Amino acid sequence: MSDPELVKLILDPENRQKGFEQLIKKYQQKIYWHIRKMVIDHDDADDVVQETFIKVWQGLQNFRGDAQLYTWIYRIATNESLNFLQKKRRQNHVPLENDDSLDLLNTLENSISQNYVSGDEIQLKLQKALLQLPDKQRLVFNMKYYEDMKYEDIAEITGTSVGALKASYHLAVKKIEEFLNKES
Repeated sequence: MSDPELVKLILDPENRQKGFEQLIKKYQQKIYWHIRKMVIDHDDADDVVQETFIKVWQGLQNFRGDAQLYTWIYRIATNESLNFLQKKRRQNHVPLENDDSLDLLNTLENSISQNYVSGDEIQLKLQKALLQLPDKQRLVFNMKYYEDMKYEDIAEITGTSVGALKASYHLAVKKIEEFLNKES
């Protein structure tokens, strides 16, 4: 079902529930992995996914169609992920200007040891490198590299200019290369 058909179905009061179920079926897995790459922990990702779809449900009546449905959902998921990470830092008494990559790295390593994450040594090194990046840079890298999104779509999701996104992606790649070269 196309996004415009989904929106039409959801905005029809008699079919709203059915349309929303179709929306979840279409986007739940993509949104889960988008969020999981940011928050690392499976249970945290599940919680953020739930919060995301609650916000989507609450906001659908006001969805004007100015943006594509999927970029609108991704924007909500992105904001929920970033808010979750900030809240987690505050709860752990980590100053916002400090890097909490060590905490996320511990979560990643625990996930690997519990077989939540599978992958070889190269993938683990890449994930460690990604955790060294600031949240927004990591977000841009994930959307471009893993999800193969167009810069225009990422710009719509993040509210950032295409030029700034290209620069952010370039810096992220350079930082990852530097990290990987140090690890070799």
